[in-house]
Amino acid sequence: MKTFLDWSAYDTYGVGDAYAGIPASGGNYAKAVAVCMNNHQCQRDGKGVMCPSFRITHDPAHSTGARVKAFKAALNGELGETPFAHPALAAAMDLCVSCKGCKKECPSAVDMTLIKTEYLAQRNAHLGVSQRARLFGGLPAWLHDWRLPLKRLVQWRNASPWLARMAEGWLGISAQRSIPVPVTPCVHETPALTQEGQRGKVLLFVDTFSHYYTPEIAAAATAVLHAAGYAVEVLRPVAEDTEPGRPLCCGRTYLSQGMVDAAKREGQRVMAAVQPALAEGIPIVGLEPSCLLALRDEFYSLSLGPDVAKLGKQVFLFEEFLMREANKGMQLKLKPVPGGKALVHGHCHQKAFGAMKSVRKVLAWIPEFEFDIVDASCCGMSGSFGLEAEHHAASMQMGELSLLPEIRKQSPETIIVADGFSCRHQIADGTGRHAVHVAVLLQQALA
Repeated sequence: MKTFLDWSAYDTYGVGDAYAGIPASGGNYAKAVAVCMNNHQCQRDGKGVMCPSFRITHDPAHSTGARVKAFKAALNGELGETPFAHPALAAAMDLCVSCKGCKKECPSAVDMTLIKTEYLAQRNAHLGVSQRARLFGGLPAWLHDWRLPLKRLVQWRNASPWLARMAEGWLGISAQRSIPVPVTPCVHETPALTQEGQRGKVLLFVDTFSHYYTPEIAAAATAVLHAAGYAVEVLRPVAEDTEPGRPLCCGRTYLSQGMVDAAKREGQRVMAAVQPALAEGIPIVGLEPSCLLALRDEFYSLSLGPDVAKLGKQVFLFEEFLMREANKGMQLKLKPVPGGKALVHGHCHQKAFGAMKSVRKVLAWIPEFEFDIVDASCCGMSGSFGLEAEHHAASMQMGELSLLPEIRKQSPETIIVADGFSCRHQIADGTGRHAVHVAVLLQQALA
């Protein structure tokens, strides 16, 4: 079996273990599937993220363990000659939101998100890439080439229930959802912001969503880093890039649709751009959890070369970098903010990679500020999942487990904090509240 992703990290799994249960075909991919030990931690409620689909259905068929069983059947030849196109496998994966909760909370660290990406790539190879998947996956290119027409179309669609229903019938995008509207100007259309920094220089990795939808977050992060004593430059493509005018992208949207070759091209652009920073040891700071953490996680599976390991040690989420530098003597002068209270929701990938500790740390720097971190599973939006017509109800059910009801309990003065673009979208759709990124909140608190 030819795989689209690099599964060599699982090469030695199960060596000498007759009971590992590794499927007959699939090589190292089969070994990644077989790490599951059937302890049923994915079939529970309570604290944590895993598994959002089981939490709303309480049906074991919609759990990580059941998905593993489906993949084992597929790789053992039980689903015919084209198992990745089989309806049984599609049914098992239908409600998987790629939250990475299993990688963190499963004792065996099953990475169902990566397993799903390979599954989608294999399925695409048999059935082709759907029009909706091309739209969602190719968002970085669409926004670069057609942003202004897209902006008008989205505005018309959001304002017209008739157009929304037509788009649902044509593309399968839920008419009950708002669609985020791109803004102008974008980050890549503004001059690179920098100044002398007594504490050195950082490169800001501005993801597709921050570039085209929320450039104010990049501006806020730049202001905070300047105030902390750093010179800041936006990480941009090299001159030799095949598309030097298009902003860099982690490839997350392509990965989520199983478009691995396109994701790999984005990864190659990033790796070319970071070479000088890797050589000089310059930190790279990101804003969107799922995008920045792709550089520390999925890049290993995209065959991007040995420098991925070096990159993984030099990339930080905004809060992670601030916490690290504070431990080295960095000081940020802050004042109280209006309201003085916040409810914080962590992105699933922040939770999966243990990044919420840094969020808690930096928010505690704000004087006279109280905050709670809501104990919630996935918000339910999860990229394009919550936009898909057939998943809208499930998406809202996930949000209603705890996150959305908890936000509705808050007073209007309470600040809602969420670093994830999709999380803020779900919060706005589900409660009408506007959530802010930590960088925006810290900018407001600058003394």
